[in-house]
Amino acid sequence: MRDVRVVLIGGTSNTGKSTVAGAVAERLGFEHRSTDGLARHPGRPWRTPDHEVPPHVAEHYGTLTTDELLASVLAHYERLWPRIEELITERAHAGVPGLVLEGSALRPDRFARLTVPRTAAVWLTADDTVLRDRVRAAGGYEEATDAERHLMDRFLARTVRYQARMLDAVEAHGLVRVDTGGRTVTEVADAVLAAAAAARTRPGR
Repeated sequence: MRDVRVVLIGGTSNTGKSTVAGAVAERLGFEHRSTDGLARHPGRPWRTPDHEVPPHVAEHYGTLTTDELLASVLAHYERLWPRIEELITERAHAGVPGLVLEGSALRPDRFARLTVPRTAAVWLTADDTVLRDRVRAAGGYEEATDAERHLMDRFLARTVRYQARMLDAVEAHGLVRVDTGGRTVTEVADAVLAAAAAARTRPGR
């Protein structure tokens, strides 16, 4: 891992990216950042004790089809990529703090064309039923109204569709994925670190 200065952790929503990235960053002594902090897109459409769903977010998930929701988030990720690439390039050089960057905006097809050295990437995945259970638990699905459940269902449909598309790209480019289902954070972090260490030997990285 001595040669790796940037570790990218991609994956669809609710695969545990933030938690795992924090654990990996702590072990490496790197900074931990999320692509969500670079620009916002309509986020999770459910209430929490300190958050109400904004009207525009409810409208976004309540009126768009799954295809439209996917197209919208993919367009957002495309707009975000130049900033992501700039950040990766800044932090890949020796003499600056290392970085663990996580987020769904880390697209496999974009990474496959990246030529920045000392950069490794892993994509986290989870079974569709695991994603469903996590979304429903986070949103309090059992106690939610029909309207609130509808928004969660639409978010989940986009989440699952995005993962399927992401997996196709990961396999097409021969990249690395780690399944998080049934694993502890420590186990997933171990797998990410092992994959990152192996990735540093790949040509062009």
